[in-house]
Amino acid sequence: MIYFIGNTAIHESPHYQLATIDDVVDYCSTKTILGIDTETEGLDFTCKKMIMFQIGDEENQYIIDTRYISIEPLRNILEDNDIIKIFHNVKFDYKFIKKWSGITCQGVYDTFLVELVNSCGKGIGYALKDLCKRYFNVELSKDVRNKFVNLNGKPFDNNQIIYGAKDVEYLCKIRELQIPVTEKYRLQNVVKLENEVVLAFADIEYNGLDLDKEQWNSIESQSMKNAEILMINLDQMIIENNSLNKFTYEYIQTDMFTPADELRKVNVKWTSPKQVLEVFKTFIPKLENVNGKEMYKYRFKFSIIDEYIKYKEAMKLYTSYGQTFLKNLSDDEKIHTNFHQILDTGRVSSSKPNMQQIPADNKFRNCFIAPQGWKFVSADYSSQELNVIAFGSKDPVWIEALKKGEDLHSTCAELVYGDEWINSAKDNCAYFKNKTKCNCPKHKKLRTNVKTINFGLAYGMGPNKLSNTLNINVEGAKALIEKYFQAFPAIKGFLDKLGNFGKKFGYIKTFPPYNRRRWFINWYPKMWNNSLAKMELGSIERASKNTPIQGASADMTKRALALMRIWIKDTKVPVKLVMTVHDQIDTICKDEYLDKWTVIMKKIMELAAKEIVTNGLLKAEVTVNNCWTK
Repeated sequence: MIYFIGNTAIHESPHYQLATIDDVVDYCSTKTILGIDTETEGLDFTCKKMIMFQIGDEENQYIIDTRYISIEPLRNILEDNDIIKIFHNVKFDYKFIKKWSGITCQGVYDTFLVELVNSCGKGIGYALKDLCKRYFNVELSKDVRNKFVNLNGKPFDNNQIIYGAKDVEYLCKIRELQIPVTEKYRLQNVVKLENEVVLAFADIEYNGLDLDKEQWNSIESQSMKNAEILMINLDQMIIENNSLNKFTYEYIQTDMFTPADELRKVNVKWTSPKQVLEVFKTFIPKLENVNGKEMYKYRFKFSIIDEYIKYKEAMKLYTSYGQTFLKNLSDDEKIHTNFHQILDTGRVSSSKPNMQQIPADNKFRNCFIAPQGWKFVSADYSSQELNVIAFGSKDPVWIEALKKGEDLHSTCAELVYGDEWINSAKDNCAYFKNKTKCNCPKHKKLRTNVKTINFGLAYGMGPNKLSNTLNINVEGAKALIEKYFQAFPAIKGFLDKLGNFGKKFGYIKTFPPYNRRRWFINWYPKMWNNSLAKMELGSIERASKNTPIQGASADMTKRALALMRIWIKDTKVPVKLVMTVHDQIDTICKDEYLDKWTVIMKKIMELAAKEIVTNGLLKAEVTVNNCWTK
């Protein structure tokens, strides 16, 4: 049955009955599972209002017109951890509920996230309309949903009220059908994790980040100047190269305002891939495009291509992190990113804006500042993915180096290069004194080579990628990888085992206790017998090697986020979650609580890590600053 709670001028309808907010509280207080949805004026919670709140189960659904009726009487129900509240994409609803009622929902179950967990990698639709079609063969009408925008105080019509009720009813039914799938694949732990951490992500999105616009604008000006200098350098390279004469003007049209020596003599628009391709085809006739991947092959063979890559990087900084970025400021003058909580590996991405792609250069991050009387307190794991690899492979050298706090990359380089490493040591080499990173010139190069492989293991790096990264030929890259695995057979065995598992079974799992699954949608039984499937098998093998490493790392960061949010809420301390990027979690904390929070934050990070890397070697570092830092 549908019940409507709102403007008393609305009369009862054959489609629903009128009720009061007390009726809603009385009914919902007796339930342990409830479906919840909202309808809003728009997508931005900072300036658009929640206008409808729906709650109930399969039997009864209550539609509350929040323009007239407060949902404050439902606070105890919404904040009760023992009552399961089912949402679809809870982050969206959570932010509107918190903004316009001050209520923070607890004990949530997100059908959107659970569907992602149950079918991770399958690439099926995850919107509510997709689930309704898949589970019930029901088509949800977008037309009704779109009618909630620009109502301007008009009463809801029958279709809108029925639409709101159906969403709640479907949520309860979807959960019933998801649970057996979760149990079949033993995904209960990861479902619980995602449903807990989603509230932390929602808080980060809600809290947002303050941005120093004046400082940001000054960086934009410098980025523009850097790009202009590089463009001038590219022009000069064209002018000085006789084989590129056709790309210069034969005659230059001057005017009375601009001196002739300041006019461009080059007829190439460096922001046009088509024009740049024509230039580079002069010395690479088979070149098909000038995208990043293609250019890196030739970067160190042709100085003009190296300069062009620098120009593109400078232009990206100017175009992406200038005035364009400031368009992401919300009505409250803060940056509120949007997290995509479950990628195929289990990692997280963000958009509008993508805070994970903010340049590593701290001059950009430092523009995000803490309010007066607060500080940024950030924690990140030390060599998180390397610790995961060491734990998974049980490689004795890696584990011993991590135990002793030695520089792992140098330790690995010594084993890979042997006599070459020993003979390259300078007097007072720090590595040979105490196994720390040294400044020996040759050691730096050899260490960088091995470091590239160490980190590349987490991303399925092959010879071609290593070749491009280190600027060596593919044969040299193959030889280096072979030499590396001769030195670390346990790591090779670990990765081969993962790769073979994925090829054999068509899925891969992360480490216990979460055992997140990633399905390979193009896999089929005995596909390894089909020569045509060679490329696909290679892709499955690479994904099978890197997913457990990246996924386990993501799982522990998510666990730390969830534990932090619980601590902050339960103890009511003056701390807010404001950002996370891969292995780093950022909070702001009031000055008077800094000493206590730095200790607590470190403990929480390491407690979460120990659930997965049970040897306790993975540690966290905590820093305090006035602004966001890497």
